[in-house]
Amino acid sequence: MPNTSTAGRFGRLGWLWLTLLVLVIDQVSKTYFDSALTMYQRIEVIPDFFSWTLAYNTGAAFSFLADSAGWQRWLFALIAVVVSTVLLVWLKRLGRNDTWLAIALALILGGALGNLYDRIAYGHVIDFILVHWEHRLFPAFNVADSAICVGAVMLALDMFKSKKSGETAHD
Repeated sequence: MPNTSTAGRFGRLGWLWLTLLVLVIDQVSKTYFDSALTMYQRIEVIPDFFSWTLAYNTGAAFSFLADSAGWQRWLFALIAVVVSTVLLVWLKRLGRNDTWLAIALALILGGALGNLYDRIAYGHVIDFILVHWEHRLFPAFNVADSAICVGAVMLALDMFKSKKSGETAHD
C-alpha cells in the first residue's frame, strides 16, 4: 500500500513560490527605500510607534559583529548558504501533510536568500522598518527579517504541536 503522507519525489518544493515571493518583495522594497531615503532619515508613519528609515547592517541580527573588520560579511554569507541548503533538503523531504512546516521553511528560506543577496552584492543588509515606543528604538529590520521571524515562530509552534501529538500517541 502506498504511503499517502509522502509528497512524492519533490517533497514540498512546490512551496518555493513563496520563497520567491518573499525574495522579490524584499528586494523591491529594499531598492525603493535605498533610493528614496538618505542614511538614517526617518519618516514617521505612526507617531511614537512606526517609521521608515534607512540603515545598513554589516553584522547579523541586532547588528551582531557589525563593528568587525569585514570578515563577518563572508562568514554570514557562508552561514546563509549552508542554512539555505539545509532548508531546501528539508523541504524536499517533507510529506504531503507537512504544509505548515513547508510554509515556515519557505518563509525562512526567502528571508535568508534576500539578506544573502544584500550581503554579497553590497557588503551589508539594507534595513528600512523602524519600530519605536516611548523613546525606545528597536533595531531596524526589513521584509526578509520579518519572513525569517514569522517562519521561525511557525517552526517553534510546529515543534510544540508535534511534541504534544507525539506524547498523546504514546499514551
